Amino acid sequence: QVQLVESGGGLVQAGDSLRLSCASSARTFSLYYLAWFRQAPGKEREFVAAISESGRFTESADSVKDRFTISRDNAKNTVTLQMNSLKPEDTAVYYCAASLYTLGHEAHDYAYWGQGTQVTVSS
Repeated sequence: QVQLVESGGGLVQAGDSLRLSCASSARTFSLYYLAWFRQAPGKEREFVAAISESGRFTESADSVKDRFTISRDNAKNTVTLQMNSLKPEDTAVYYCAASLYTLGHEAHDYAYWGQGTQVTVSS
């Protein structure tokens, strides 16, 4: 069982930056692929970014490429999403997710989820 706890959400203005963190107490944290997803009201959960177990490989959605950066620190059992140049359309609940098997882009690829953190970007 992997428990994930997100933090760092909030209300910001367009163009601002925000840094989300996800912490886990799992002893095998370094074995997991990790990802960030987001879900806006009335919309399906969508892939944002993912990172391999070692952190060597990352993938991002086209909508956030060049603005958002995913990273991880296996010594601290944390994964971070640095979000720059935020836009109102980035407003959503952001979720951290973990998988032992894949660096997937679909929600069903991930077995473990955090509770989410709200990000609101005003225009």
